Amino acid sequence: MAADSSPLGRFEAEDFLYEEAAILDRWDLDSWLSLFDKDSVSQVPSTDLPDGDPDASQYLVADDYELITARVQRLKSKYAHAENPRSRTVRLITNVRVGEQVDSAARVLANFQIWRLRDGRDDPYIGRYDHLVVRVNGGLIFRRRRAILGPQAIRPGGRLSFIL
Repeated sequence: MAADSSPLGRFEAEDFLYEEAAILDRWDLDSWLSLFDKDSVSQVPSTDLPDGDPDASQYLVADDYELITARVQRLKSKYAHAENPRSRTVRLITNVRVGEQVDSAARVLANFQIWRLRDGRDDPYIGRYDHLVVRVNGGLIFRRRRAILGPQAIRPGGRLSFIL
C-alpha cells in the first residue's frame, strides 16, 4: 500500500469516523477489518489508568492485527456466546479534531457515546477516541485505534464483548 502524507482535514476525519460507526452499527465486521493494515493495533485501556502505556499497564483490549482478525472471526462465529444474538448498537461521534502528525500518521481525536442494546438492557458507553490514521490509496486506515472509556468503572453486568 502506498502511503500519502498530504495533510488530513477535519471533514475527512469526521467522514472516516462516521463511516466506521455505521459499519460497526450494522455489524459489517469484514468491512471494519479492512480499515486496518498489518501493522495496526486496537486498544482499550483499563478504566483506572486511561492514559497508561500498553507495554507497562493492563489494557482491556490490546490487539495487534493478528488478534484484531481473530476477534472479528470469533465475533462472526456461533462461538461468541456473549454476542449470540449480537448486540445492537447506536454510535454518536462528536468533537472530532485533527491533532499533530505522529511519524506518517495523523492523530484524530473525538468523543463517543455508544448505546448497546441487548437482553432487554440499554447500556451507555461514553469516552474518547485517540486514533492514529494514515492515508493509503486515497482512503484512510487506522495505524492505532484507541477507545478510552470515560467512567472509572464499567456498569455492573456491562461487558465489552462488542467493539467500542
